[in-house]
Amino acid sequence: METKSTYQGPPAQKIRTMFSSIAEKYDVGNDVLSLGIHHQWRKQLVKLSQAKVGDSVLDCATGTGDLAIEFKKAVGPSGKVIGTDFCAEMLEFAPAKAAKLNLDIIFEIADVMNLQYSDSTFDFASISFGIRNVENPQQGIRELHRILKSTGKLLVLEFGQPKAPIISNLYRFYSKKILPKIGGWISGKSSAYEYLEKSSGKFPSGNDFIKMLSDSAQWKSIKAYPLQMGIAYIYIAEKT
Repeated sequence: METKSTYQGPPAQKIRTMFSSIAEKYDVGNDVLSLGIHHQWRKQLVKLSQAKVGDSVLDCATGTGDLAIEFKKAVGPSGKVIGTDFCAEMLEFAPAKAAKLNLDIIFEIADVMNLQYSDSTFDFASISFGIRNVENPQQGIRELHRILKSTGKLLVLEFGQPKAPIISNLYRFYSKKILPKIGGWISGKSSAYEYLEKSSGKFPSGNDFIKMLSDSAQWKSIKAYPLQMGIAYIYIAEKT
């Protein structure tokens, strides 16, 4: 397993180009490939966050806005949610999704490694299925720590590697043999889904990602919540 000292994310331009090529079919692909369970994972993240009416949230790598939308439901009209992504093509679909639900969310282009927001601005910062795609995830974590208020929380949703033999073998088979084919059929870009499978297998998860978080910034506490026996994790880091 690669650790904080050795893991290096992919070049930013490569990721931007890849996501721009699948943006139009991204939501359909996610729903089909996960059987819709990714929506439940995001709802669980917001519930675990304990976000309340009036809170402020920055959701990075928001893509088409799913997690930003879930947070806006929690913080209400008096709360503020900003969803950001560094891929303009992905972000194009987010405003219409929010407007359809009558949710007032700000969507802006931003790079998590160099956020344009002031120190100590947000109650919550989040990133779902995005941190492993950041060229320098440690720098991204430091930026997310910086923009949080002194009592703020960082929430990360990311794929893991199941340890139970039966689940692990089934998950690997699905990820390597089935996911790229279905993703390629839906989007016309099987190479993008081959990358997504490989990147989730290499990225630190569980205790290894907790170590990355603690090595990158100072946190009061860090907790990890495995989902579906470790297929994914929700991490919650409380700022000191």
